[in-house]
This record gives sequence, C-alpha cells and structure tokens, in this order.
Amino acid sequence: MYQKDPQTLNTSDNDFSISANTTDYDRQSVLKSVGAIDEDDPARIARREIIQGKYPSHERIRTVRPSKRALSNVSPGLLMATDELLAPPRGSGRIFYTLKRALIGAPLANSQAEHERLPKFKALAVLSSDAISSVAYATETCMGILILAGLSSLHLVLPIGIAIVALLAIVAISYSQTIPAYPNGGGSYIVAKDNLGTNAGLVAAAALLIDYVLTVSVSVASGVQNLASLSFFHFLSSTSHLEAWVDVALVVVITIVNLRGVRESGSIFAIPTYFFIFSALLMIIIGFFEAFVIHHQPLIGTFHVINNQAVHATESVSLFLVLRAFASGCSAMTGVEAISNGVPAFKKPEARNARITLMWMAIILGTLFGGITLLTLSFGISPDPSGTQTVIAQLAERIFTGPLAFMFPLFQIGILLILTLAANTSYADFPRLASLLARDHFLPHQFAFRGDRLAFSIGIVVLAIMASVLLIVFDGSVDHLIDLYAVGVFMSFTLSQSGMVLHWWRLRAEKKNWLRSAIINGTGALTTALVALIIAITKFASGAWIVVVLIPLLVLMFIGINAHYRRVEQERTSNIPASPTDIKHLFIVPIAGMDRVSIQSLSYARSITDNVIAVHVAIDDSDEQHVREAWKRWRPNISADEKTELVIIESPYRSLGKPLLAYIDTIHELYPDYTLTVLLPEFVVGHIWEHILHNQTALALKAALLFRPGIIVTSMPQHLSSRI
Repeated sequence: MYQKDPQTLNTSDNDFSISANTTDYDRQSVLKSVGAIDEDDPARIARREIIQGKYPSHERIRTVRPSKRALSNVSPGLLMATDELLAPPRGSGRIFYTLKRALIGAPLANSQAEHERLPKFKALAVLSSDAISSVAYATETCMGILILAGLSSLHLVLPIGIAIVALLAIVAISYSQTIPAYPNGGGSYIVAKDNLGTNAGLVAAAALLIDYVLTVSVSVASGVQNLASLSFFHFLSSTSHLEAWVDVALVVVITIVNLRGVRESGSIFAIPTYFFIFSALLMIIIGFFEAFVIHHQPLIGTFHVINNQAVHATESVSLFLVLRAFASGCSAMTGVEAISNGVPAFKKPEARNARITLMWMAIILGTLFGGITLLTLSFGISPDPSGTQTVIAQLAERIFTGPLAFMFPLFQIGILLILTLAANTSYADFPRLASLLARDHFLPHQFAFRGDRLAFSIGIVVLAIMASVLLIVFDGSVDHLIDLYAVGVFMSFTLSQSGMVLHWWRLRAEKKNWLRSAIINGTGALTTALVALIIAITKFASGAWIVVVLIPLLVLMFIGINAHYRRVEQERTSNIPASPTDIKHLFIVPIAGMDRVSIQSLSYARSITDNVIAVHVAIDDSDEQHVREAWKRWRPNISADEKTELVIIESPYRSLGKPLLAYIDTIHELYPDYTLTVLLPEFVVGHIWEHILHNQTALALKAALLFRPGIIVTSMPQHLSSRI
C-alpha cells in the first residue's frame, strides 16, 4: 500500500511515499499509522505535510519541526520546556539577564530540588545561626537593664542566666517532640492551626513573621556595632547615620546570597558560623583556665567600667527590674524554633536529622551562653556606658592577650559574621512560612512561587525590604530594636506547645507515652507563656507595644486576604455562555483612520463575526469628513449581508478616551446578550525611548476596560520594523 520513498532517505526518517492508486480510505489509514494529519493541529509541536515526490505515483509525508527546540514532546498532549529557553535574550534585556545570572546563578530544574536539601552540618549553620549568634549580645542586654540599679546589682545575671539555660532546655525538648509529629515543617503556625484553630495559627504566624524581620535587623545592627568596637572602625559609630547604611548594605549582600538557593547559602555561611563557634569555645576554655585554674578568681568578681566612668543608679533593685533583665536576656532564645519550621529543608530522613541538629544547637547555645555569662561575672566586666565596646568584645580583649592577641580582631570579625549571618535563619524560615500562608490563601499567592534557584524569592525580597526599613527608621540602634524583640517568638512558642498538648491528648488511645509527651509540651507552654507575659509587660512602654499592636493588625490582614481569595473563587464567573454555539459576538474596533492597521483589525474581527462596529472619535469637522470619505472608498470590500458599520463620535472638547469608553458602556448595557469584545490595535516599538513618541492610547484604554466586568479586550500588536 505504501513504501518508504528512497528519494527521501536523506530528508527525514518520517518521510513516507503513498502510491497514486491508493484509495482515500487507505490513504487516511496510512496517514494515521505514521502519525500524520490532514488538518492543522496546534497541539503538536511537529506538523506533517504531503508533498509531491519525484515520481508522479508517489507522495511524500514530511515532518516539519519548529526552528527552535524550546519545547520537547514527552507524550501526546504533554510538552516539556527545554534548556534552550535559558538562552540569553536579545537586545537591551541581555544586560539585565547577564547581571542576574552573575549574581544569582543559572536556574535550577525541579528535579534538582532534592539536591538542594541540607545535610546536618550545613543545616546547623543555616537554621541555628540566629540562636547561636544571640550569645554575642544576650548577656549584655540583660546586664544593661540591671546596671540601672548600679554595678552592685550585676551579680543577679547569674541566677537569670541559669533560668534562661533551663528555659532553653525545656523549649528544645518540647520542639524535639514537635518535629516528628509535624515532619512537613511549618512549626508554630501549622501546629497551632491544626490543634487550636485557624485564628491561633494566624497569631503564631504573625508573631513569627515579625520576629524574623526583627532578627535580621537586630543581628545585622549588632554585628556592625561589634565591628565598630575595633579601633580601625570607630568611625562607624561616630559618623551620623553611616552605621545604618552599612547595615542595609549587609542586608543586600545576604539577600543576594540567599537568592542563589538554600544549599549554596549554606555552603557560603557554614565557615563563618563554625569559626565563631570554635573561637568562642576557645575563648571560654582559655578564660576558664586563666580565671579558675591559674588566678583562682571568684565566680563573681569586682565590676568596673571602661575608663573608670561613673555609673549612677537610677533605679532600685526590684522584682520588676529583675524581670525586665530576664526578658532582655531571653533574646538568647530567639531562633530556637527555626529548625522545627524548616524540617523539609533537611536531607532524608528529615525528622531524624532535624532532631539531631536541634540537640546540637541547644547544647552549643547553652554552653556558649553559660560560659560567656560566667566569665563576664568572674572578670567583672560591665556594659560600656558610651556603647563603644560591647561586653563580649571586652571579654575577648581581656582573654586573647600575649601570643593569642591576634585572635581578638579575628574574633571580632567572627562576631560580625555570625551576627550578620544570624539573619540567614530568617531568610530560610520567613519565605517558607510565607509560602505556607500563601498556600492557605492568607498571603498573596506570589509568596508560594519558587524562583530560578528553587528559593521562595518573593519572600526573601520582602524580608530584605522590611528589615532595611527598620534599620533606617531606628538608625541601626540595637538598644531601640531589642525592645521589640522576643515578644513574638515567645507567643509562638506558647501557641505551638499548647497545640502539641492537644495533639497528644487526641492521640492518647494510639500513643503509649502520650502523657509524658503532653507533660513535656505542657511545661514548655506554661513557661513560655509566663516569659511572653513578662516580656510584654516589662517592655511594653519601651517598644514592645508596637509588636503587640502589629500582631492583631497582621492577623486582620491575613483574614482580609483570605476573604478576597474566597470571594474571587465564588465570583470569578462571567456572563459568557459555556457552550461555544451559544456565544453571540459583537466586536468594537476603535480606529484612528482607514489605514492598513485599521483594515487589518477590521478583517480580524470580521473573520470571527459579522457584528463589527468601527468607532472613530473625531476631534474636529475635517477629521470626521476625512474618515467618512475613506470609509466610503473601502466599504465596497464588505459584502451586503455583513453588519460591519462605522460610528463616528464627535468630541468638541477633544477628548479621545472618555467618549469611546462611554460608547462601549452604552453598547454593553443595551446588548447584554452579546459577548462584547474591544479590539485594540497598538504599536510595539523596538526601543524604550521610542515609547515617548506615541501617546499610548491603547494602553490607557486597556487599563480602563480592565475594571469593566463582562468586556473582553483583545490586543492586535503592530511590531515596527525597528524592533529586533
């Protein structure tokens, strides 16, 4: 019936020849058997055409493929975008493309998502840097409150530090139970939402989002402040507003690194994190050996201040003052929840790796915080009233002396890096939490979109903007920012642990050890609730009120966004009939004159329906007369049974858009049974500067018609020859 045409062997493996004596029925069978088609089928990315062979008795079926292999055919009806789409664009867009690729890197495919997951070593650097970095300022913030009662009150740092370490142990153990119970991450938001209800989950989410933004601001500001402790960088603290702009510059750098992807940011940030951990441990070991082995110093020494500045007590030692100091010291706890929020970022088995990393983090954090606090007390170091040198910088300068003097500037740089990189914990968790809220329709859906490097790019950029605004507004002051800190995180702790208590109660028939787990989480909930209450009360007047007010405002925003999405889901219908045969088209084609563009637009509209109205807005009599005469000359091209007509609107005030929109609204009102389509011809120029040479009338009309329900707008682009 058919045979491979020997004359087409060098053309395509899909070329076949059909005998001229083949019947039409057999011919159709042959075409179907080789995948050929008689009619065009845009669903395919290959087209078959029949061409006459060399011999009259043969026809060839040739496969015509697209010139660009941007798409590949996986199976019938399923296409896949290929790497050819990654080629740089032509023209002015190439510069932006090159810059983006240099900063962020080449896009990653979905199949590479598994390789972007973090091993425990990198996860500790990415998700624990916030908690570990807090040891650089937690002791000082606690002492900064107690010193209001004079130097003699600083010994109270010891019991406060013990209470904080105990609280850390309780929270860490509590979250170690949350991880296997909720291995898909989400932390406080998911736990509270599933067990306490949607509103409780939204409160936890709002508290965490605020805390993540503050983490970036406080960490970066504290890092730069420690850098200013070095004599070479004193100009940072002495120059007005310079410190805040250095903070913002660091935020930009961290943002760019995180846009490159989780795994790559982990690789970059791991070295500074572990350098700080090991150098801080070295300082503690040397300090303990010097203080308690060599010099036999007391646990609490005699406190002094830099340059023997006088410290005047402004308050008396009271329970309220101690609670304020405890609330400030609890800043060491921020970031503890990050690992439970980011369980999906771990390599498999995710839950097991996350629990191990959480324990590592808790041990490291407790050791560093406890060690630094004890050495600070033993060496009698107190906060610098001038703010020039931090407590940890004084401690490092006191311990790293003699042969180890070179470690002091290195340690200060390590502090800058770990404090700056502490913001990376927020960059890992803020976008992930925002994506979960977007998935549940409480934030714009753009937050759930993964960028080129499989990171939640929108969340990363929004976090950077909000943190930069805070740094500029508060002039990069750690003292001002710290008052806003830790309120939200302890609220989320409380909601999460309370939710876990209900979780275990519901599983009491299935889990043998449910009571022990419930007691652990219940203890965590009670202690964190008490701490949250203490922080809210003691810091309310000094700035915590901002967070207390922001949380309900954010919850209202979440609810409003969710209501919008639900309303869209219910109302995203139009008056267009579902059956194509029931649609009655009516086209309105605005024209400037009877030029080639207008004629092409009318031809396109007439190919769909006979009901076409050409509308021209005349600004004067000569304009009207010119268009009428041109229409009369062109009108014979239309058959008598077509309903294509010209309507001219006189505009005595020379307005173009308003009369046209009024006519469209009138037609739409008078003919509700018709599907009204406005066809807008518009010029597409080749260069940006050429836009100013055109009045952009079509763009303005599209913007106005966008808010008129039931009207379809179709653009007919006219590409100028200058476009490349």
